[in-house]
Amino acid sequence: MSNNAGNVACSAESVAMQLQSEAVGIIEGMLAGHSDRELHARPNPGKWSVTEIIAHLADDELVTAWRYRQMIERSGCDLAAFDQDLWAKLGAYDTSRADEALVLFRLIREANLRMLSRLAPVQWDGWGVHAERGRITVRDLAHHMAGHDRNHINQIRKILAKA
Repeated sequence: MSNNAGNVACSAESVAMQLQSEAVGIIEGMLAGHSDRELHARPNPGKWSVTEIIAHLADDELVTAWRYRQMIERSGCDLAAFDQDLWAKLGAYDTSRADEALVLFRLIREANLRMLSRLAPVQWDGWGVHAERGRITVRDLAHHMAGHDRNHINQIRKILAKA
């Protein structure tokens, strides 16, 4: 991820942004050569398929976009949690197409990274109170999302290894 504005506060933010910028391409590469049937196969009852994981990543990125912007605009704001299982049902993740979910994930992620690359150092310290995690800054959330990506990439890798 290039930093055109030169505002990234420190290398820690750069690392989180780099990891996030690589996630979509990594997932895209892992999907190559796998059938729709393989991408919809659940590894175990009650566990998400690869397609469902990607749909979740897109929805979570949407929530994250809102959270970043709220913390920057109104530092100290409340950040609601969301029921990921309900969102999966409402979004019909099980009938989603992996390629379409990946496009949505890519577009929202790119918008978030563009915004983050332009933040002033003080904006990285904007914070909110997450309903489940407590006080969290923009910086904390960026790091959390990089870890979230790694977790789901590892899940996808394990599922596809069995395909």
